[in-house]
Amino acid sequence: MPRLATKPVRPLRRWARVGLVVWGLGFMLYLANSVRTQGVAPAQLHSDTRVQVLSSADALELRPIASLQARGLIFFSGSGVSAEAYVPLLRPVAEAGHRVFIVRLPWRFAPLESHRDEAIAQARALIASQPEATGWVAAGHSLGGAIAARWLQSPPPGVTALVLVGTTHPKDHDLSALQLPVTKVYATNDEVAPVRRVLGNRRLLPASTQWLEIKGGNHSQFGHYGHQLFDGDATITREEQQLLTRGALLQALAHIPAMPGSTTDKP
Repeated sequence: MPRLATKPVRPLRRWARVGLVVWGLGFMLYLANSVRTQGVAPAQLHSDTRVQVLSSADALELRPIASLQARGLIFFSGSGVSAEAYVPLLRPVAEAGHRVFIVRLPWRFAPLESHRDEAIAQARALIASQPEATGWVAAGHSLGGAIAARWLQSPPPGVTALVLVGTTHPKDHDLSALQLPVTKVYATNDEVAPVRRVLGNRRLLPASTQWLEIKGGNHSQFGHYGHQLFDGDATITREEQQLLTRGALLQALAHIPAMPGSTTDKP
């Protein structure tokens, strides 16, 4: 039988396909690099005389050594961001005497609802492993804030406050009747969780919610990683932004009034 002639692939189409693949790979590498931990001093990831650093598949623990108080912090990482990227923000909380667990999201991005439920299960297990603790603050950045809000729909025993950092959530869950102190931390130059969307969902939070606006901050500077896609440019330093954020976390842990000089009135 005579062989059927095959239609040659046009060179332009072939190069277009190659270009598309190269662009796709380059974009994925950019995204991976944008959430890669950066600027964390190696010493911060190791134990010293004040804080013991313990790493597991589920969480990074920062445990005070000299003065261990009865309250602790459960902090959910942002999507794609490693727990290590939040150590500069949270290690001083442990140095103040509070046990800190930074929850690692399943598959780093927790893309499915089941993964977010798994992260909540990890948090429950961490609390159960610390029976001597008398109270916990649940907190999270970006998607981590969404997971913390999801968890607090039915507050578990021992969780006494909620701090949401750089997130538009809750937007799928109504927490307006929550009988716990809530703090919402947001930055004016955050274009991943823009101010208009953050404030647009305030009806889903209790009327007593404390609002901390960080002027000049952006989304990426809540952790120590690269410049996230679509984020705005910060006009304050990462250290300044994290100092204010850490103050809100310490306030929730200590049940003290809002730190002076901050914009904490409900908008």
